[in-house]
Amino acid sequence: MVSELAPIVLFVYNRPRHARLTVEALKKNRLASESELYVYADGPRGESDRQQVEEVRDYLGGVDGFARVTMIKREHNMGLANSIISGVSDILDRYNRVIVLEDDMVTSPHFLRYMNGALELYEHEEWVISVHGYVYPAQESLPETFFLKGADCWGWGTWKRGWNQFEPDGAKLYRELKDRRLEQRFDLNGSYDYTQMLKDQISGKNDSWAIRWYASALLNDRLTLYPGRSLVQNIGTDKSGVHCVATNDYLTKITLEPIHLERLWPEENGAALTILQRYFESLRLPFHKRLLGKLKEAAGC
Repeated sequence: MVSELAPIVLFVYNRPRHARLTVEALKKNRLASESELYVYADGPRGESDRQQVEEVRDYLGGVDGFARVTMIKREHNMGLANSIISGVSDILDRYNRVIVLEDDMVTSPHFLRYMNGALELYEHEEWVISVHGYVYPAQESLPETFFLKGADCWGWGTWKRGWNQFEPDGAKLYRELKDRRLEQRFDLNGSYDYTQMLKDQISGKNDSWAIRWYASALLNDRLTLYPGRSLVQNIGTDKSGVHCVATNDYLTKITLEPIHLERLWPEENGAALTILQRYFESLRLPFHKRLLGKLKEAAGC
């Protein structure tokens, strides 16, 4: 039994269709009507997107289905990173825990049950920094729940004690990764170039808060809980977002069955890490080899 439902924080900008799909899916969660929803609506960059920004705000201004809906309208455009960092910090100044979504996260009807249950279960486990709702579409079966070192960003939750470990200075994080020789591990043992993503954030080529959240957690040797079946689908990889390119690599199947939670020993699951490494390595294969693999799969080879 969950003693305290976490407030849900939703970050939106200028995508009315995505925001509607995100909210309508969230409303189908049984715990939605008992949960408070805080919406941080970023301001327009200019006249070119003002109408879309207003469409998003108009829609969310009439949303029901939650215990309470509070919208914080940004007068100016803060950008995603600053909006999330300040918004999450603001909520955790008032609450002990939080569930965070962006406007392109379509959730399973069991998302809130899992998130609130896990936030309750691991609230006093210092080694656990966050809970994640999305899992990558690996070909091999994953455990029902498992831990990985670091943190993630597609439908997640944390506690005040966890967010206190967030370090916004990317250059400081990179220096510590180098000094402690953790770059290889940061890159999931070479399967994905997160180090370059952090370097790009430092140089201003991207404005990723998530790469800094991941680095902060890894450097503190903290764990994030993942479900073995995804409770979240990212619908923003359609080139509609400011920071996204079009890709189908991360499309997954949302589970329609609840995730069974039980307390795990706080340590990284090496088998799950290996499975996800293989998944990321497969993304680096030339397109024709990836296509051949999918055709063999379909043929049962």
